[in-house]
Amino acid sequence: MGRTEKTVEKLVEEYEKSGSDYAIDNPRALKIHVKRDLSEHRNVVEKEPRRIREDPLAFMLNVGLYYQGAGWRGYKNYIGTKILYPGYSKRIRAMVLDSKNVQNIMDQLATRQTEILANQKNWKDNDKRIEKQRKALRKELEVVAKAIVEKAVSTLDSNRTLRFFAFIVNNILVRLYHQGLHIRESEWVELKRVALIAQEKKQSVIFLPSHKSHIDYLVVSYLMFRLGIQIPHIVAGDNLDMPALGKLLKSSGAIFIRREWGNDELYKTILEEYISTILAEGMNFECFVEGTRSRLGKLLQPKLGIVKIILDAFVNNRFEDCHIVPISLGYDKIIETSSYATELLGTPKEKESLWGVITNSSILQLKWGRVDVRVGKPYSLKNWIDEQIKMRGPMDLTDQYQKSILLKSLGYRVLADINAIAVIMPSALVGTVILTLRGRGVGRSELIRRVDWLKKVIEAKGGQVSEFHDMSTGEIVDKTVVIHKDLIGERKGKDIVEPTFYPIAAFELSYYRNQVIHLFVEEAIVCAALYSVIKKGGGKPLQRMKYEHLLDEISFLSSLLKLDMIYKPGGVEANTKRTIQWLADNQVIEVCEDGCIGLSDIERSCGRENYDFLCFMIWPFIESYWLAAISLFTLAPPSVAAQEPIWVDSKLFANRTQSLGKTLYYQGDLSYLEAVNKETLSNAFTRYEEKNILLKRRHPGPKPWSEVAISRDYTPERQNGILIPRGHLWELVERIGRFRREGKNRRDNATVSTRVLRLADMLGEDNVIPTANQKTSAIKVVAADSSNKAKI
Repeated sequence: MGRTEKTVEKLVEEYEKSGSDYAIDNPRALKIHVKRDLSEHRNVVEKEPRRIREDPLAFMLNVGLYYQGAGWRGYKNYIGTKILYPGYSKRIRAMVLDSKNVQNIMDQLATRQTEILANQKNWKDNDKRIEKQRKALRKELEVVAKAIVEKAVSTLDSNRTLRFFAFIVNNILVRLYHQGLHIRESEWVELKRVALIAQEKKQSVIFLPSHKSHIDYLVVSYLMFRLGIQIPHIVAGDNLDMPALGKLLKSSGAIFIRREWGNDELYKTILEEYISTILAEGMNFECFVEGTRSRLGKLLQPKLGIVKIILDAFVNNRFEDCHIVPISLGYDKIIETSSYATELLGTPKEKESLWGVITNSSILQLKWGRVDVRVGKPYSLKNWIDEQIKMRGPMDLTDQYQKSILLKSLGYRVLADINAIAVIMPSALVGTVILTLRGRGVGRSELIRRVDWLKKVIEAKGGQVSEFHDMSTGEIVDKTVVIHKDLIGERKGKDIVEPTFYPIAAFELSYYRNQVIHLFVEEAIVCAALYSVIKKGGGKPLQRMKYEHLLDEISFLSSLLKLDMIYKPGGVEANTKRTIQWLADNQVIEVCEDGCIGLSDIERSCGRENYDFLCFMIWPFIESYWLAAISLFTLAPPSVAAQEPIWVDSKLFANRTQSLGKTLYYQGDLSYLEAVNKETLSNAFTRYEEKNILLKRRHPGPKPWSEVAISRDYTPERQNGILIPRGHLWELVERIGRFRREGKNRRDNATVSTRVLRLADMLGEDNVIPTANQKTSAIKVVAADSSNKAKI
């Protein structure tokens, strides 16, 4: 047995002898104690006083305990490499600035810039001014480098400051989420066990949480503080570096970085060196694989810039190993739901609101339910890479292409892990049911029945549902409706037979529905593919599909939506067979003797409620991709004889698309307003760019910008100067349209083609503007279009 294992075993033995019921707060809580069932959940803030007026004595006592650093609040025996000592940040800054990589890049940049200047001024090679200029530039770069380091490096120098931060966060969380902050104790015991091993080997623990809210990093850091693990260094956008708040966040682990690095080699090198230094020193680290907060409720595709730095540092032997820890955070309600909806509909992004949350007393008076945090099983990065090499065959990790494959696999592995441990909150259950039923509203008894059904299905699929404890489903539903009274309306009175609930703000409520979609994405795609024949009506034999035809439709949809959905591993055909079997086992569909697939008799007899539920999950995304395809008609040249594509500013094009979508929604040709959200539309445009349907060219500069155009093969056709529904682009629109929800005012694309193409032509009238040469004019058009969106 090695030294590390002996140390851990010794700590385990000491813990088991302690017999403390509160040993989870002790860093030595490593095994399940006989007196305690650590598989159960725990509200870590259950005994924390919320407001001074509720219990002044308890509140003031709590203030005193934080000030004195009593018990776990002292944060003295945390697991991990020691931080929080005077001079910590000064030491780290010196290590980064004095590193070989940073010194070399400054030398290279100074030499390169001097050579450019010498060529411009025709200086000879032996001219003394060259060396003088190089030294001057070198000193300027040192000043710039020092400023970058000062901005980025966390100032984890003071235990007292961290305790003050923990006190503030504690009060925000217990007031805002009045039902508490819930964890599963066994997960944290396992995390502590791994953290102790990491401490012994001087290795980092890398936390990779889901990113739904500004509150995310507060919750994670607070839990590390509360449960005695070294708080992580956290990558954060420099837009959060605001007066007072920015300083407090830096002293609690925040690393402020730019959103865009561009070609700034010095900045890139410094950030890479800083993160590598953190990992080499065995300090904990946290970043969000999604890159930014998800405005849609579901996980976003991985943004792997920071993860690439970690992988590069490992490949370059900057550290021997680290431990990856996926984390899922679930909220009954998040602070930003309303602002997310307005952002997605095209309103300019508001200034970051974390400071507003901390100082906004009206927000802190609200009661928004609970937070559930789940921690995935930690795993070694080195072991994972070894497994990948064993599975894929020999890999040269110095080869950029092979390393990019590994990087992408790691990103999707983390997202899959987060989805696997994600807790479905009551808000997601209720929101999903309300948005996946036909009609204007749902009665309370029916809502309770469907929530019960959804809970059972999720658990049967291996998903986790938030604990109801001793509350009935009816009580859970009632509490959720109260929490979301701004999103869910209730009709009741003498002339109403039973309370009936309806969506007030379906767009915002869809955020909570999307938290469930990862559990049903394959089933939803199969049902949407089958819908292409079911929507046509007729007898049962006419509403069936051959397996080969169904697989073709599923492959098309899966490929189309791959930037928005995270699929299970195994490929389309294997996933389809497994999914069809699940749908058949649950009596949603049936596989006939002749190999055809259609709705089961049981599903028909119950009004297609389960089949419709699955279609409703995916339809809004299909609508977005249909709208994105329709919007490409706005890029049509004014003449069929045009030889060159018409280039349009990307922002102008995006605004036009949203204007078109809103118009079609209000005219009844688009079923979902959420289909107009710019995040899904952006993914759709990226897919069309990947398929060479949409062309894009980027213009570098202090403020980079881009233009889009339609490819020659997909250029829309005209007849007598009028756009007509014909050609490759219209074929794409029609194929996507086969899976769309049938609307009240239309049955297929042919019915809407005249109206849609007329609107597209109207929006494309300004395409004659040569945006490449007159960028200023294009910007004016964007602004004008934005101001007119409300009118449309």
